[in-house]
Amino acid sequence: MKIAIVGAGAMGSMTGGLLREAGNEVFLCTLNQPHVEQIRKSGLVIEGIGGERVIQIEATTKIEEIGFSDLLILFVKSYDTEVASRTARRIAGESTIILTLQNGIGNIEILEKYFGKMKVLGGTTDAAATLVEPGRVRHTAFGNIYIGELNGIITPLVEQMVSLFNQSGFKCCATDNVIGMIWTKLILNLAINPLGTILRVKCEGLINNEYSKILMKQIILESLQIAEKKGITLLYEDMVQAAYALAEKNATSYNSMAQDFFKGKKTEIDFMSGAIVKEGKKVGVNAPLNEAMALLVKALETTAINSRN
Repeated sequence: MKIAIVGAGAMGSMTGGLLREAGNEVFLCTLNQPHVEQIRKSGLVIEGIGGERVIQIEATTKIEEIGFSDLLILFVKSYDTEVASRTARRIAGESTIILTLQNGIGNIEILEKYFGKMKVLGGTTDAAATLVEPGRVRHTAFGNIYIGELNGIITPLVEQMVSLFNQSGFKCCATDNVIGMIWTKLILNLAINPLGTILRVKCEGLINNEYSKILMKQIILESLQIAEKKGITLLYEDMVQAAYALAEKNATSYNSMAQDFFKGKKTEIDFMSGAIVKEGKKVGVNAPLNEAMALLVKALETTAINSRN
């Protein structure tokens, strides 16, 4: 299968590398020129889970060099989904399938606008990876992948995608509740990402601190009120314990939002805490804790930008 990974940072590169190892034709597309140049020169190095190895894989900064693909996987940051979708239409043929494994909510609606509802599959992953340096990623957590049609029907296409990822070493499952999976991941991220960024701690720093654990719990309980109002069924019955468990699994790592902040990059806060606040307003539920998280992260971003200028 010919696969284009649009947004080949840490997660996109790791995922693309494993898909390539399984024998697929994979292209990584990223605006990170040094990353592309190093991959072209020496291959993609993946370390961590599975041991260190070098994978020969195509990489480019120019999406038109890829040509039409069978599968297009979006791993760009949520704030780049609009621009990436507009650009990725150049390599989307009549039979191209679009899969999002991004963080946050709102990405599916953007993809539907550019590719049509019939071509878009939703998905989530709680795997983790870090970009160590150009051409090298560290695979830190395997995690699960859930893929599903937006209408909840488990089609042969969904089963084909699940088989593709399982053959590449992932633990992938079909779901008839992909929106619930996306919201499950969102709420877990709401409890971990902004708080870990504000406190500037690894995940273990959240669960080894009684006060941050209380905040995690309160953020989740606030978010659950919104999910319940919207009629969304979540994956875990106890979302608080699920968040603690996820933080424990990634104990020695900084969450993805914190990593972005430390690198001076824009965070996805508007598609996480900011998004849940907007969803709450639609159903008449206030979300003051999530709003505070959004404002604090944006204040940190602004302070960092001003200090660099």
